Amino acid sequence: MTEEINNQQHEYDASQIQVLEGLEAVRKRPGMYIGSTSAQGLHHLVWEIVDNSIDEALAGYCDEINVIIEADGSCTVVDNGRGIPVDIQAKTGRPAVETVFTVLHAGGKFGGGGYKVSGGLHGVGSSVVNALSTTLDVKVYKDGKIHYQEFHRGKVQDDLKVIGETDRRGTTVHFVPDPEIFQETVEFEFDKLRTRMRELAFLNRGLKLTIEDLREGQEQRNEYHFEGGIQSYVEYLNATKTVLFDTPVYIEGEQDDIVIEVALQYTDGYHSNLLSFANNIHTYEGGTHEVGFKSALTRAINDYAKKQGTLKENDEKLTGEDVREGITAVVSVKHPNPQFEGQTKTKLGNSEVRGVTDRLFSEALSKFLMENPPVARQIVEKGMLASKARMAAKRAREMTRRKGALEISNLPGKLADCSSKEPERCELFIVEGDSAGGSAKQGRSREFQAILPIRGKILNVEKATMDKILANEEIRSLFTAMGTGFGSEFDVAKARYHKLVIMTDADVDGAHIRTLLLTLFYRYMRPLVEAGYVYIAQPPLYGVKQGKKITYIQPGKDADQRLADTIASLPATPKPSVQRYKGLGEMDFHQLWETTMDPENRMMLRVTVDDAIAADAIFERLMGDKVEPRREFIEKNARYVENLDV
Repeated sequence: MTEEINNQQHEYDASQIQVLEGLEAVRKRPGMYIGSTSAQGLHHLVWEIVDNSIDEALAGYCDEINVIIEADGSCTVVDNGRGIPVDIQAKTGRPAVETVFTVLHAGGKFGGGGYKVSGGLHGVGSSVVNALSTTLDVKVYKDGKIHYQEFHRGKVQDDLKVIGETDRRGTTVHFVPDPEIFQETVEFEFDKLRTRMRELAFLNRGLKLTIEDLREGQEQRNEYHFEGGIQSYVEYLNATKTVLFDTPVYIEGEQDDIVIEVALQYTDGYHSNLLSFANNIHTYEGGTHEVGFKSALTRAINDYAKKQGTLKENDEKLTGEDVREGITAVVSVKHPNPQFEGQTKTKLGNSEVRGVTDRLFSEALSKFLMENPPVARQIVEKGMLASKARMAAKRAREMTRRKGALEISNLPGKLADCSSKEPERCELFIVEGDSAGGSAKQGRSREFQAILPIRGKILNVEKATMDKILANEEIRSLFTAMGTGFGSEFDVAKARYHKLVIMTDADVDGAHIRTLLLTLFYRYMRPLVEAGYVYIAQPPLYGVKQGKKITYIQPGKDADQRLADTIASLPATPKPSVQRYKGLGEMDFHQLWETTMDPENRMMLRVTVDDAIAADAIFERLMGDKVEPRREFIEKNARYVENLDV
């Protein structure tokens, strides 16, 4: 018997190989094709179809694309391109449009004859969307006829047929995401789609994109069309900022079929905002085009400064950090065969792109600087000021290191650290005020919770140089406690705590301190936010006491209604009393632990950055120098404020 079992275990033949027919593989492992089956994956379906239409635009055959969220929640994408081919595809013996929607890696992007430049490079777009939809139907307007075909969960329902005549051309794809696949949600977010449509309009000069929501109670429509392309994009990004010169610098060049576009403009701020794209795909992690841009920018500005005598022979050269201070730039490359690192396409890897970008941008920028002395002078002066601030920050850093204030071996005196040395378990609570700090220190779990009290409002880093930031004791204590370093030396892997919790009072001052801290994290410790390490504590708004029992009412839109319901549910005797907690110090340490710090009972908000461009604009609007954008924001959003303490 044992021998028989062993033989069975060692047999490995064809019967054990599972073959997934057609698009079954996609339905079995959807995450391999669209990243996830969360809301992010759901919206990815739209972009797979839109990317095909964009490719038609890049090839010069399409100038209008419409995305419609239908009344029933499904999605339709319409373009006026050439229309997907409807003739018979030789290899499959089926119409080309059917092949595109039913066969993985089928499309016009592999042989090189269909598209010179393409964003949908994996060639799985249309077929994957089809596989992950309960129904998908396609209409092709071509050669005076309307061709129609319908699919259910990737399977053909009927042969391609002609259903009418037309004088237009293009493709219309309508699909219903499958709730069996997208169990988290099948509801499209209009704002998420709108943001990407606007971005695509900026990146494709002259292309008209519209997005429309037909769902009841959510009806809205936006149209995007920018003849200025990425130059208009930079103007949009700087709309709330003070710029050093009115019109963004725009440079375009082509070499070896690689097209490079760069638009840039300087502001009076201290932060750089560099966005890079390859074939319309946002390369969040940068890549060779960014490297080429940065090296060319640094070299061209240094060369100009030396030629003009602003930078003397023995002066230290301006660094890349110096010349990028205050810059807003968009770098867009179009490549016939881009190589992306990773399935998510967030980093461009083509080595030749670095040299092409460097050469084309360097030559064009040097020429521009020579021909525009006033603008060139402002750019150089901005870099020189940044260099001086960098030197001052370096001196301040060395000084504080000598004092031992930035060494982990000498943590801030007011930090009540935890005993655990496992960062994954450790939590650092930043608490406003000594009173609340005292309660938090008494109420915490000393094993894994550390407390760092801060006094008053920290510096607004949106308006400060690095040397001033380092001179601020509260900020320096935070950098030290986290152990990550800061600025260019920041290393998220060195974080001593994997939960950084902002715990402030539920009043106007507490909200302001919270905003100042979030500004600091976003501008100088952003990897912490991106790693999901930053949280906001949610202390209760009310405590309803009846006898010895206390019921807490947590924050939220319906907090007052929940308070009323709680009071109504309690017996009249003894009469319940209500306490409104305006400050953390109003709770004793037992209450603070039970309501806000105990992992079993607490409620916390995790801070995420889904849209870095929107986040950048919000911080600039709320924390920057310009008053008018802030006033407009307050006027527009004041009606949403609850429990305002004046």
